[in-house]
Amino acid sequence: MTTTGATVRLTQFASGGGCACKVPPGELERVLAGLGGSAGGSGDDLLVGLENGDDGAVVRIDGDRAVVVTADFFTPVVDDAYDWGRIAAANALSDVYAMGGDPIVAVNLLAWPRDRIPFELAAEVLRGGAAVAAEAGCHLAGGHSIDDPEPKYGLAVTGLADPSRLLRNDAGVAGVPLTLTKPLGLGVLNNRHKATGEVFADAVATMTALNRDASLAARSAGLSCATDVTGFGLLGHLYKLCRASGVSAVVDPAAVPYLEAARPSLAEGFVPGGSRRNLDWVRPHVTASASVSDDELLLLADAQTSGGLLVAGELPGYPVIGELVPRGEHAITVR
Repeated sequence: MTTTGATVRLTQFASGGGCACKVPPGELERVLAGLGGSAGGSGDDLLVGLENGDDGAVVRIDGDRAVVVTADFFTPVVDDAYDWGRIAAANALSDVYAMGGDPIVAVNLLAWPRDRIPFELAAEVLRGGAAVAAEAGCHLAGGHSIDDPEPKYGLAVTGLADPSRLLRNDAGVAGVPLTLTKPLGLGVLNNRHKATGEVFADAVATMTALNRDASLAARSAGLSCATDVTGFGLLGHLYKLCRASGVSAVVDPAAVPYLEAARPSLAEGFVPGGSRRNLDWVRPHVTASASVSDDELLLLADAQTSGGLLVAGELPGYPVIGELVPRGEHAITVR
C-alpha cells in the first residue's frame, strides 16, 4: 500500500538502519581475503587498496596528486527524508576526509520502492544530499537509481589528496595519543528512533556534521594515521587500525564522549544487532579491567552512522581517549 508523504516513517521500510546494516566485519573479511591487495591495480600507483580495509582506495596520479575513491550508501537511519539525505552524504564524504583528502565530485546512489513510498520523498533525500555536498564544496553530478523493495541512498565520491600527507590506518606508531572527534551512541539512538519515533536533535546534528575540519587539523599537525568510526564501532575500527599498524591500544572509557541519551537508551534495551555483532567479533582481541561492564563494551562497539575520526595524534579541541602502545597479547585494553 502506498504511503503519503505526511505519514511515512522511512525507517519502517528497512530491516536495518544506517551503518548498522553493514555486512558483519568477520564475514566481510572472509569474502575479501581471496581478492588480494590490489585487485587489478598496476605497479606502485595503487597507494591504498584492499590490504587493510582502509576507508577508501587511493591511486597516485603524479608526484604530488592522488585520487581518493569511495562509495557508501545505506537504508534510512531517520524518518525525515531531507535529514537522511544529509546524513548519508556526510557519511560518504567522511571516507575521503578520513584518508586525508578533499572531496571533488560525487554521484548519487539511490534505491527506491516506487510502489510503496511517494517518489516526491526521494527528491527530498536528494535535496539533503546536495545540501551537504555543497557545504563540502564537492560537485554533485548525476548518479544512478533503481527500483528496489527497500529505500537506500548514498554517494560515490572522488577526492584529491597529497600522497605524502595521507591519513592511513596502517601508519600508527606506539606512544601516540588517540583522539576521537565525535561522541558515540549514534547506533543506540537511531535504534530508539526507529522503534519509537523519538527524534534526537543532537544525534542528527552529529551525523550531518562534516569531518572536514578534523581532517584538515590532522593534516596541518603533520599526522599520518586515522580512520573514521562508522558501522564497526570504535572498538572495531580501532582493532583494524592496530592490526594494520602492528601496535596495540589502551582506551580510557571515562574519556570517551557520548551523546546525552545514549546510556539511558542502552539501559532500556535499544541496541542495534550490528553493535552486538561488532562486540562478538572484536571481543577475542580485547581485554577489559574488572570495572568495565559488558554494557560499557557494547557502547564502545556501538555501530555508528557518520561518526567522527579516530586520529593517532592529539587535535586541539577534541578529547584524547587513549593511546597506541607497543604490540601486546591483545590489540585493545579497556581500563
